[in-house]
This record gives sequence, structure tokens and C-alpha cells, in this order.
Amino acid sequence: MAKLTDEMKAVFGKNKIFPVATASKGGVPNVAPIAFVQIVSDDTIWLGDNYMVKTLANVKENPKMAIHFWDPETKKCFQVKGTVEVKTAGDDYEKVKKMIKAKNEKYPAKSLLVMKITEVFECTPGASAGKKVA
Repeated sequence: MAKLTDEMKAVFGKNKIFPVATASKGGVPNVAPIAFVQIVSDDTIWLGDNYMVKTLANVKENPKMAIHFWDPETKKCFQVKGTVEVKTAGDDYEKVKKMIKAKNEKYPAKSLLVMKITEVFECTPGASAGKKVA
């Protein structure tokens, strides 16, 4: 498994909305803006599902995902790829559900997507764009 560095986590922290890419089993792509995205360890990211339709269907068919994050000031950016597990019960799901409901009781908090990071790529414009960094 690949791991996020302190620099990557700092860039991640500059974002409020994350473009999240998935694809169906047949390869049909989908990109959705997701607000509840949280680093829980150097190799794991949690995504809270309130209104996912295509994203959720895709990861159930094809448990692969990519997330892009960037620093608008420095233009530094990374793309993280990984495998996803969907949880609708258990301690981790209940923890995320509580966090989501604390923001707004109206949010449905349908599920938790747990992404295990497998690769990280540099996407800052320049000579290193596309380079695998973890």
C-alpha cells in the first residue's frame, strides 16, 4: 500500500470539495464532487455518502477510485488511487454517521466508503506531472 506524506496531507487539507472518479464494471466513468472526505491514516481515506448514486453503484461493481486534491496557491496537486470498501454498519460507519449528523441532522449518512490507497501521482504542471510518487 502507498502512504501519504506530510506534504500530501498539507495539500489535502487545503480542499473542501474533492473530485472523486470511479468507473462502472463496463468502464463508464463518473466524477462527483464529494465534501465529506477525511484522511484517517497514512494509507486510508474515508468518504461519507449522503447522496451518492453513480459513485456508489460504480464502487459496488468496480471497487476502484481516484481522488484529486490541490493547493490553489502553489498549484501543487496529487491524485490518489485506491480500492474501496462500502460499510453500512459497524464502529467506523457509526463514527462517520455521527460526524455527518453533527454537521446537519438532515444529512442521510447512508454509508461509509473506505479507500485503501494503492498509488499516489504528482499532477502539478511541469516535468513531474504524472509521476508516481507513492
